[in-house]
Amino acid sequence: MNTDSCLPHTRTSVPPPCGVPQFDPLRVRGGRLRLRRALRRRRRAPAAVLAMTAAALAATGAAGADDPVPQPPPPSARAPHRPADVPLVSAPVRIADAATVRLLRPGDRVDVIAAPDSAVGAGGDARVVASGARVAEVPRAGETRSDGGALIVLSVPRSTATALAGAGITSQLAVTLC
Repeated sequence: MNTDSCLPHTRTSVPPPCGVPQFDPLRVRGGRLRLRRALRRRRRAPAAVLAMTAAALAATGAAGADDPVPQPPPPSARAPHRPADVPLVSAPVRIADAATVRLLRPGDRVDVIAAPDSAVGAGGDARVVASGARVAEVPRAGETRSDGGALIVLSVPRSTATALAGAGITSQLAVTLC
């Protein structure tokens, strides 16, 4: 091949055509297989996400359109029912054991139990005064009585607040977490 014919001439603005050597066309092998593999990989990711979602829904027990509507637990298994229109009041309650009170946080649900005070001379067994009461406030560190008691504030209906006040006079009060 003559390379001098490909050099630009100074007299004309367009160079003369250069010859292109003859060569066989390129054939890439396996191109279809690579394309198929790529498509398969792209299908695996959505399939894996779909499988993980289905497993999560099955684990949480989410009900589908054909599944029966889940029934609420029987009344014995859930907290006592309180009508929504009953107003709540704040009831300060002195709990005999300050160490137990340190376990409480605002928002916890507790049962308040009255145990007869031996100093008052009242006889009888312990009884539940309030069931499922919500803790509104707890004392900060160091706010306990010298005898080891601590004051907490509960949100309860007015009738329960009255029962708590009466029981606090004649009994030592304790709480259990619900």
